Parts: sequence; structure tokens; C-alpha cells
Amino acid sequence: MQAKDVMTTDVVTVAPDTPIEEIARLLLARRISGVPVVDAGGRLVGIVTEGDLMRRPEIEAERHRSWWLRLFGDPRADAAAYVRSHGARAEDVMTREVVTVTEDTTLGEIAQLLEERRIKRVPVVLGGRVVGIVSRANLLHALVARREALAEPPPADDRVIREAVLATVRAQGWRSHGTLNVIVRDGVVELWGVVESDQERAALRVAVEGVRGVREVRDHLGSVQPWVRGL
Repeated sequence: MQAKDVMTTDVVTVAPDTPIEEIARLLLARRISGVPVVDAGGRLVGIVTEGDLMRRPEIEAERHRSWWLRLFGDPRADAAAYVRSHGARAEDVMTREVVTVTEDTTLGEIAQLLEERRIKRVPVVLGGRVVGIVSRANLLHALVARREALAEPPPADDRVIREAVLATVRAQGWRSHGTLNVIVRDGVVELWGVVESDQERAALRVAVEGVRGVREVRDHLGSVQPWVRGL
């Protein structure tokens, strides 16, 4: 799936001169954690999140550095920090280097981006303009939809399921033995063979449960020590 399959298209945006009080009310009213900032031409210029509004003198949450850090600090950085904590408009507090994706960006790439950048949402842009936004919640929606699709009735032919299970298992690099046998009847998969660890046993179960049409997994797997592999 791609960004265009799950993104929210009714995106709330603000202008650079929008007062921060209005932004705070907007975040609360719409139950969102961030809002893109766009210029008069509709082009993305920044984003304001809850985090940008937390360190404010109005709520006595301003961060104060010790005198010795200020002594050896960069005056320009200190001035920029002052603007972000005391500024009254979106353009004062917004993050200007915004991480964005396109409509064709895969959900896997987006999930990795959110994790690596430690952000909660990412705007989807087309020609510099915001056409959607993908949040962590959108990814959860996709996960639920995917699991519901997998729960649909299995194909009529159990052979289809068996071939899919075997192909899935063969693609995994953690399989220690090639003795796995799979029996499928009415969507119920029985696993026979040996594994070297409880982790491998659990991984096999998870992999098979993820195959479309599988209703149940029955574990008949035996256990052997790793040194048996070479025999």
C-alpha cells in the first residue's frame, strides 16, 4: 500500500501569520497533533506541532539554560530559541525543514521515516503543495484493514494455501532445518518437522498465520539442538 491509499486528504492548514493561540485551539478542536503551514500560493513552508507549543512562558514551561551553558553557547542559536519559545505567530515557532513524502511512497517507507525521525505525521506533497497527511493513526488503520482482509474466508482449494505457506517459509532466512512439512485441511494448517529454538517455533507460527486464508495453525514441531544441523 502507498500513501495515497491511507492518507487524510481533508488537511487542516494555517498561514504563516496565524496566531499560536488560534493554532492551539485548532489542534484541540480537530484532535490533531500537528498542522502544516502554507503560504498564499498553497505551498508548504513549515509545520507546527504540539511539541512546538509546549515550551512557552505562558504555561511556565520555558526551558532555561544554566549560566555557564549560555556563556559558551552560540548567541545566534540562543536568539533563534527565544523566537521559537516567545513568538506569537506560526512562522515564529514552526519547523521549517519539513519531512515530506509523495503519494507513491510505500507505507513501509513511511513507518521507517516516522520511527527514524521520531515524528508522528508526515505531509504528502505534490508539486510543493500539500495533498494529504499520513499519521501514525493512518498506519494503524491500514494495519486493521489488512488484518480484516486476511480474516476473510479461505480459498476453496487448500492446495493454494499450502503452496502459499511453503513459499512464505522458504523466503525466511531464519529456518534452521529443511524438514518442515505442511498439511492443510479446510484452512487449518498443521506443521510437522523440527526447530532449534522457541523463537524459531514462534516465528513459524507468526509467518503461517500471516498467509491469506489460514484459519488456524496447529504445532506438531519437534525440537533438536543446533549441533544436530550438520548430521
